[in-house]
Amino acid sequence: MKKMLITALLIVTAVNFTFANGDQDAMAGSSDKVKLVFTSWRTEDIERMNRINMEFTKANPNIEIDFQPVKDTEYDAQLKQSLAAGVGADIIFLRSYDSGYQIYKTDSLQELDSVLPVLKDFPSAAVAAWATPEAKSYAIPSVGVVHGIYYRKSIFQKYGISVPTTWDEFIAAATKLKDAGETVFAQGTKDNWMLYEVMYAGLGANFYGGEEARQALMNKEARFTDANFVLAMEKMKELQPFFPERFEGIDYVTMQQIFGTGNAAMFMGGSWEIGIFEDLGGLEDVGYFAPPLAKAGDTLQYCFHVDGGIAMNKNTKYPEEAKKYMEWLASPAYAQLLMNELPGFFSYTPGNYTLSNSLAKEMQSYVADSVPTVRTVWEKLSAQSPSGNELVGEAIQKMYANELTAAEAAKYVDDGLAWYY
Repeated sequence: MKKMLITALLIVTAVNFTFANGDQDAMAGSSDKVKLVFTSWRTEDIERMNRINMEFTKANPNIEIDFQPVKDTEYDAQLKQSLAAGVGADIIFLRSYDSGYQIYKTDSLQELDSVLPVLKDFPSAAVAAWATPEAKSYAIPSVGVVHGIYYRKSIFQKYGISVPTTWDEFIAAATKLKDAGETVFAQGTKDNWMLYEVMYAGLGANFYGGEEARQALMNKEARFTDANFVLAMEKMKELQPFFPERFEGIDYVTMQQIFGTGNAAMFMGGSWEIGIFEDLGGLEDVGYFAPPLAKAGDTLQYCFHVDGGIAMNKNTKYPEEAKKYMEWLASPAYAQLLMNELPGFFSYTPGNYTLSNSLAKEMQSYVADSVPTVRTVWEKLSAQSPSGNELVGEAIQKMYANELTAAEAAKYVDDGLAWYY
């Protein structure tokens, strides 16, 4: 599995929805043009996705794509409600592993093996992230993302700081910036998913052991209370003195604004945020480096997460048009458009591509000399409630509120997994 993963990674309420049935009923009876509703958890992508979809509509003028994203933290619940009510979107961005599989189990998604034979050419481990235990595919493996640290080049240059490669260098840089009166990190803890998905799974992987440790945990050969997972918690705690004042009230959007407008030296984030920072203030002064190593000479454990798949509502009123659009979404043409418009999303679609964004190139450059992994408890350990994803975010949030020590935070997760299932 580890080898497969590395290979793959390289490459509300129902009445509030205006998804499929709401728009399609208005168009019923029209044989000339149909509207497919495409939903996602990325509200920040509307303009960019609209530009991408315009290219499809140019070639298929009878099919209009209406991109209707939902707030990230509300997406999964609203998606389930809309599908259950029969008003779900026609085309659906789907999270990987357990989260996406929960949607599949509502019997709302089209199985794709016969619809899209091209899926056999996709990386097998990426396909598996949106497949049943019987290996039935229910989403196109669309994109992966990486996790690391953005920084302001001008601030680093002002204080003569080189890009850190080890944790000690990272902490030394943060200390120097703090002592000079700079806002070091643009991090807040109000939205705890960032604490897990980006910080612990991204920066912590170099301390808990990356993919090998994740596999051991998933196979019940390790526990979250083991010393390596506790060590990663301790390292996350070391970052707290460098957070802004009143960090407990800073939410995800505010974090992005603080860094994107040049008001912090660093931001621990994901590759998906390149476009956001470009829109906020441009990228000329923005650099990136991979999570610092525990010590010099270590191999980077790089969180290259299988992030977004694309599924088709089996109950769409326009199955032929939806299938045609899905074929395009699985094509190299879409993949290149996506990586141009949304740099930092790395396509799994087989093909030869050019990355035009320098930050995206920098992010990808670390892959070759790394051991790629995915988020710590995303696969299998988040199949039930409370999910591992929720537990790790909550534990770190409580740790930063000084309610739990690092060891207690690890135990909070371990106890919640009830071991496991």
